[in-house]
Amino acid sequence: MNAIEAAAAPPAFSRESRRLHVTAKADDVSRLDLRMSHEPVRWGPGQAVIEISAAAVNPSDVKATLGMMPHARWPRTPGRDFAGTVVEGPTNLLGLEVWGSSGELGISRDGSHGTHLVVDLADVLPKPRAMSMIEAGAVGVPFVTAWKGFERSGFPKAGMNVAVLGATGKVGQAAIQIASMLGARTIGVMREGAAFDGYHANPVSIVSGNGAEAAARIRELTDGHGADIVFNTVGSPYFDLARQILALHAHQILIATIDRAVPFDILQFYRGQQTFVGIDTLALSTAETIAILGQMVPSFESGALKPFPVLPSSIYTLDQAKEAYAKVLGSSRDRLVLVPGGA
Repeated sequence: MNAIEAAAAPPAFSRESRRLHVTAKADDVSRLDLRMSHEPVRWGPGQAVIEISAAAVNPSDVKATLGMMPHARWPRTPGRDFAGTVVEGPTNLLGLEVWGSSGELGISRDGSHGTHLVVDLADVLPKPRAMSMIEAGAVGVPFVTAWKGFERSGFPKAGMNVAVLGATGKVGQAAIQIASMLGARTIGVMREGAAFDGYHANPVSIVSGNGAEAAARIRELTDGHGADIVFNTVGSPYFDLARQILALHAHQILIATIDRAVPFDILQFYRGQQTFVGIDTLALSTAETIAILGQMVPSFESGALKPFPVLPSSIYTLDQAKEAYAKVLGSSRDRLVLVPGGA
């Protein structure tokens, strides 16, 4: 590097920096080329360096490493969610505890599964004081997805009926928290034999099953009205149940699916004057995602919303990342978190 190039280059972070580095996709986590990089972190004007304290492992993080996200770039560091401390940047931000999430991190740019992360100053969001770093690092994608779904459908109001299909999943739990906080009559639907232990600020009814009996029970709980909003976190397996319980002028929010094609009753759809809302948080920029988290901060501070509990057994170091990835891909119900400083 000559003198001119050196002068133009952004400063390199001098502390020890480690991050996961995925060089190519694999068809199985066990064959994933997940290396540890020790390259310096480079940052420039208008940016800050965050020392990561905790970063959740989301299903989308793992699926991207396996080539299941066509728009994911290679090579890169995975990780969409984070919590940590500003260690480089404007003097007034140094030492600030922050949190965040993004549809870009770990997909189109290096993400949070490392000891440090570079973000734009506009994307620096103070962490809610009531949260630990571990909790803040585990909030991200599920709560952002739930909030964005309701934002697009129209937030439920007191007295409205909201049915959350797939209530035991993390997005389902977040949606239940938000709907119950807003005073909606909230119904969580889960598979037979499952147990619901998610937090909710107001009473929530739980229905098990996925057939006519479950639909009849939901109609009963809503005094025959049906659900004004159906938050379908699973997709095709619950699509017929959603059809049976949608009220007049209802919205169905869809965020995922197993089968891409489902039977669709067009007559019922337009006679019911219904709306389908598709949500893909991978399409959200870091700034858009941070703005959503920012709207939730007062509710987390007041206790109306609560972060997911993270068990000690669900905390992993960077060196244990492949084990954590495999567990998430195996449909673990626990919220798994990487703690880079523990490596």
